[in-house]
This record gives sequence, structure tokens and C-alpha cells, in this order.
Amino acid sequence: METLVIERLGHLGDGIAPGPVFVPGALPGEEIAGEIQDGIVATPKIVTPSPLRVAPPCPHAKRCGGCQLQHAGENFVAEWKVDVVRQALTAQGIDAPFRPILTSPPQSRRRATFSARRTKKAALAGFHVKRSDVIVPVPECLVVHPDLAAALPLVEELAIFGGSRKGELSVLVTRTESGLDVTVRDGKPIDAVSRAELADIARAHDLARLSWGADETLERRPPIVIFGKARVTPPPGAFLQATPEGQAALTDAVLEIAAGAKKGVDLFAGCGTFALPLAKDSAMHAVEGDPAMSAAADRAWRHAQGLRSLTTETRDLFRNPLLAQDLAAYDFAVIDPPRAGAEAQIREIAEARVPVIAHVSCNPVTFARDAATLIEAGYHLDWVQVVDQFRWSTHIELVAAFRLDKNK
Repeated sequence: METLVIERLGHLGDGIAPGPVFVPGALPGEEIAGEIQDGIVATPKIVTPSPLRVAPPCPHAKRCGGCQLQHAGENFVAEWKVDVVRQALTAQGIDAPFRPILTSPPQSRRRATFSARRTKKAALAGFHVKRSDVIVPVPECLVVHPDLAAALPLVEELAIFGGSRKGELSVLVTRTESGLDVTVRDGKPIDAVSRAELADIARAHDLARLSWGADETLERRPPIVIFGKARVTPPPGAFLQATPEGQAALTDAVLEIAAGAKKGVDLFAGCGTFALPLAKDSAMHAVEGDPAMSAAADRAWRHAQGLRSLTTETRDLFRNPLLAQDLAAYDFAVIDPPRAGAEAQIREIAEARVPVIAHVSCNPVTFARDAATLIEAGYHLDWVQVVDQFRWSTHIELVAAFRLDKNK
């Protein structure tokens, strides 16, 4: 047993002591004791607890791997998330004003991916135990919406129907305006008989849609999400913002940045999360790599009232970024790339000198890299807004406003 003092919190939520030694579940300032193996104290004993420590509110917190920071006070977690973004920018030599963090409330997650496995007599569904492939049931989960928690018996039924004792089902459950939208991955192939049984399951649980693998979709009614004035039916498994409150916060920030724009481009547009609300006041061009998501945005726009033009384009923006000569026609751009960022696309935006940019990101490190590219090209970073849709986790999202300094 060794005694250590925790200096700081790492990006994955572990306490870090000199060495470095990583201590899961520890907080800055705490004295802990434990055995160090491969630079990790896997089962620490808290000798001197931090005043930042609180009792985890969820009964599953000790085992479930869905949350990493329930043992820390909410104010500390909020400040820590903002500081992670600030430090990433500082590493690039950037100082920026921050708006207060916006955190989604408990039980607000509208989508979650549950793991499920058949057992000898039934099935088990929930999230994984920390650092393990063991599944822990989470019937009273404080993160997901109660409608999702109530769907755990459905997930177990799906595992009994088409799962394996050797492997896991991955079941994405999304709460929509018209009911639950369920997408199952890694299940057994189905035939005509099992297809009828699957339809019975969807009917019994009043699902809006149930998709089994990539090829089988049973839609009883279109699952609907609202983007501005548009009602969108995303393709099965499509990306959506995790909470309605998070989506609203990001959208409001993007609309504020774009105020007054006449013609905008939305890069990594998804199903139109930002392009459709922006189309109320601006002509928009939405570019997305997934053709099904582009088609969903186009259909929603065609059926909506009171929107200006929206064009869509299917394009892999990593391999084939929109070029500067194409971007020069726009007075506003919103970009919401995956965690890898959008290094090549950002360079083209900078070369085109698009006057106003809303940069949405889920990775502070790649965001800071992209921000440095824009600032070097003559942009000013007006402000950064951190949005916490993943309460009690280490995940961070943000939106930032960039404006071109025409004197540079």
C-alpha cells in the first residue's frame, strides 16, 4: 500500500497523482492509499476526502460505467469542464471569454445505447460495469429520460428474441415526438417467421419504429424530432443531440452567431439540426456525408412552412472538403465535426474568408487546433459556450463564435 495525494483530475475523470499515477474515483486534494499496478490504483481507499466529494445520487453509481463524476459536486464538475476547454485553448496560445456553462437536467437524455445479453433463464440489459464487459441493470438511471429507463424490459425481450449468450446486442433507444425509435445491432439474422414475431414486439411496446440490423426496419409511424419549424424523421441510428435542452442551447447559440446572415452553409449537417432552424432567416446549403441523413433534412424542409431555401449535398468532408472557391459565396458557416475535428475543412473556410463562423465541437483539443488555424488566418474568437449534455460524465460539448477581422 502506498499513500498519494491527488493533484488534478484527468480528461477521463481519474484523479492524477505525481508519477503520473491514475486513481479512478479520486478528486483533487484527496489523500488516498492503495497498490499501484501499471501506473493505476484500481481500488483506492480515500484516507482524506475532499470537500468537493458528495454522495453519488444514483444507486448504480458504484458499479455502472455510464457516469464518471457522480462523486463530485456539481459546481466543481461544471468549472472543471469549462477549464478543460480553457486549457486546450491555452495550449494553442489562445485566450477567449467564456459564457456560463449550460447543463442539461437529470433524466433528460433522450437517447441511449443499452447493452443486452441472454442468460440461462432470461436476459440482462443495461450499461457496462466500469472497465468491464459485465452488464449492470440500471432501472433507476438518473441520466436517461424515464421513458428510456422503462424500455429496459423491451431491451431484455429483444435479447431473448435474437441475442446470444456468447455475444451482446447493442440497442439504441431514442425518445421521439411519436414514440420510441429502437435500433438493434449485432443480433441474429431473422427470417419470415421471426420477422412476424419482431412485429409483435414492436406492437406490444407501441414502438414508433424498430430496426433490426441494417436491412430490416418495421415502422408503425414515423419517429419525429423537431428542428426549428421542421419535423424530421431521422434514418435508423442517426446522430442526434443527446438532450432536447442541449440541442436548444446549441441551436440558440448558432442562431445568435448567424444573426443577419443571408446565405449560409452547414458542414457536417446531419439531419439538419442547425440548417433547418437557420433556414427560417437564411438560405442554407447543408453538407453531410451520410446520404440518408441528407435525405431526411431535405424531406423535412419540403414539408415545413415558412422556411427559405435549403439545398443538401452528400459529401465526405474529410476526404473531399468543400473548397475555398465554393465557400466564398457564403456569409456564414456552421461546422459541427466529429471528435477528430475538421482540419482540412477549416483550412478551406479560412482561405475563403467566410465572414462569420459558428464552430460546434465535442472535443476541446481538436476544437483548439481548429481555432488556432482560424485565428492565424485573421479571425477573432468572440466567445465560447460550454454545453453539458452528458451530466456526470467527462464528455464536453461547446459552441464558439468566430468573426473575420477585415483589417487582417
